[in-house]
Amino acid sequence: MGGIDVVNGVAGAVIGMLVAVLFQQPLQDAWFRLRRRWFGAVRSRWTKEVSSPSWSTFSLGPLRTTALIVEGDGETPIPAEGVHIQVLDGETGLPAEIAHWWEEIEAESARLQEEGRTPIWNGPRYAVESFAVSRTPTEEQPEVRLRLRPTDYYTFLAAQQLDRRLPDGSTLRSRHLDPDRPLDAPAFLQCSLGVNVAVVTADDMLVVTRRSNRVRTGPGIWNSSVNEGLSRHIDSAGRSAPVLHAVARRGMREELALEPHEYSLELLAFVLDVERRQWAVHFYARLNELTHQGLQDRLSRGVADRWEQETIDYVPFRAATVAGYLLHPDRIHHWAPVAPALFHLALVHVYGRAAVERAEAQAVRRL
Repeated sequence: MGGIDVVNGVAGAVIGMLVAVLFQQPLQDAWFRLRRRWFGAVRSRWTKEVSSPSWSTFSLGPLRTTALIVEGDGETPIPAEGVHIQVLDGETGLPAEIAHWWEEIEAESARLQEEGRTPIWNGPRYAVESFAVSRTPTEEQPEVRLRLRPTDYYTFLAAQQLDRRLPDGSTLRSRHLDPDRPLDAPAFLQCSLGVNVAVVTADDMLVVTRRSNRVRTGPGIWNSSVNEGLSRHIDSAGRSAPVLHAVARRGMREELALEPHEYSLELLAFVLDVERRQWAVHFYARLNELTHQGLQDRLSRGVADRWEQETIDYVPFRAATVAGYLLHPDRIHHWAPVAPALFHLALVHVYGRAAVERAEAQAVRRL
């Protein structure tokens, strides 16, 4: 009997090994598939489909803006020769049913002047008829095409009343703007085109300005280092189209008393404030030798447009520091819509997207 038991034991062990070899892996695979399907079925009961627009405005944690980065990622500058601007004939005016809004502004300006107060000057401006982007066939460099029409400041102010009720109860926003098609809008609603410059001093300090309470648009808000609107009178010689780099250099001179040989200048992006229908061209400027103290000393000796700025902050130009500054409780709700995107793109241009986004994520977690 003992020998039979040994034989049976050996046979059982051999059969067990064969079963394990032949069936263990298939059984494990089947169990894994069954378990995955079960967990997937449970998750699907609690998870719903999520849909989001392909166009979304710039945000950083709790900081939400209405700035849509239409072209440019910060890392690769847009070459000046890749920007083509055409000025069309025929001035952009208001539709007949709201033409009296223009007249209201004109009457208000006349009243202010009679009272000895500063009137609303009606300067010549540009309206954005269309914006298009393509890529060069070989190097895939961006080719930006802007078509502009002449307009004026009163038309801009009138068209900014996007939520004013019309006789039928509708508004300009509800009639003409589709949130799902942010680039589609009539020219009379896009009478604002300006440049914004992020200026960094030679000792790596970012220049941040606060707009004066005396300006009509965006009083008291924190903004880019330099903000300058395009003017038909100043920025177009004769019938030629404006040059965006030249507009940025004019802003650098008028607002910070800086001359072209004192800095480098690169175009980073085209941005649209979708809430107000204002177009912005974002630049990064690096001062060659002037430190923040040198710039402050320069400003103390006089600057052309001093009245537009109330305060200037100098912020260490590091991703974590700038992100914390943007998210500070006394700043987060007081930014010009396009300024946070500008500073983010400037950081990406200098330090790279991955490093900047890591630092920004850490700044958000620390809130």
